[in-house]
Amino acid sequence: MAKRIIFMSLILTLFCSGLALEISPLQDFCVADTSSAVRLNGLTCKNPVLVEANDFYYGGLNLPGNKTTQSGTRVTSVNVAQIPGLNTLGISMARIDYIPGGVNPPHIHPRATEILVVLEGSLHVGFVTSNPENRLISTVIHMGDVFVFPVGLVHFQRNVGYGNAIALLALSSQNPGLISIENAEQILPEQVKFIPRHSK
Repeated sequence: MAKRIIFMSLILTLFCSGLALEISPLQDFCVADTSSAVRLNGLTCKNPVLVEANDFYYGGLNLPGNKTTQSGTRVTSVNVAQIPGLNTLGISMARIDYIPGGVNPPHIHPRATEILVVLEGSLHVGFVTSNPENRLISTVIHMGDVFVFPVGLVHFQRNVGYGNAIALLALSSQNPGLISIENAEQILPEQVKFIPRHSK
């Protein structure tokens, strides 16, 4: 009986490991068909015969974003919404412009690891580890430096220089998602009530 349990556990482990692997693409690309009404995890594919170079192109990342937020940043996203050819490829990127003192406030990308390179200026960057430590890991980085924010962890950037700062970042998802901690704090008090534990 014990040998049978061990054998079944081994088979189950191998089966689960196989499911955890990322599936290889079944075609060269799957350009997003933004006109399709079909909804699924990702976007439906455009007919490959209709695919053209513009499906894989975005111009203008050399320009700062057109709107400054209250926190002093401008974000220019380049994801599947801007480049339909990114559909199913698992990558995206962005440019962030920071005014002096500008902050990209604490936030989470639930579906992506982020790697950031400073093109101009100096940034204080960091992330908070998960429980039980909840440690802040942070440093100041300068032009040419690179920093990585692991998937799903709260992270931030702040311009600590006297001039503007610019960063480029890459994300390991075509749609990394964004949860702003500030927005979450505004929503939660109305929807979540603290229920104290009953003492025994």
